[in-house]
Amino acid sequence: MERNISVVRDVNGNQIVVVNDIRFKGKRNINWNEVEQYLKQYIGEFIEIAESKEIIYIGSDLPDEYSGSNYTAGLKGALAKAKANAAQGLPEMVEIAQNGRFQKNLKKKHDKNAKYGWYRYDSRFAIPIFDENNDVLRYNMFHAELVIRHSEDGKFYLYDVINIKKEASTPPEQ
Repeated sequence: MERNISVVRDVNGNQIVVVNDIRFKGKRNINWNEVEQYLKQYIGEFIEIAESKEIIYIGSDLPDEYSGSNYTAGLKGALAKAKANAAQGLPEMVEIAQNGRFQKNLKKKHDKNAKYGWYRYDSRFAIPIFDENNDVLRYNMFHAELVIRHSEDGKFYLYDVINIKKEASTPPEQ
């Protein structure tokens, strides 16, 4: 699938993944089954986090978890639309991730798939807001946490994107 993604810097020099197309539209409801199907194209890929040089794999559990997690089920409106469309920029969001922190595995159900615990990284993305003529009015910027599981096989796998928060506007440099 074709993607229209750019990585730019804001006025403070921080990287932001810009998702230039709104693929998943909907004023009220996002079709999470479509998002899940879209994410399946990434299975088997791996991405290096530029800051830490850690290799992050995309496993077969990502599409279902990303679109069907408890966190996703609780999203409404603009945040649901933001998460759905962020799926298009996941490889770049992993690449620019920063501030990795470890979290011990606390749930028995994850004893195998997150045997060595969890990591969370910060990332940022932006999605355009269009006017009635389909011209870009502005971009909404978002902060998100990437949830990475450290599996029994010793690899790191992208598991979900959570804690999405809209940022106060910091315009990208032109």
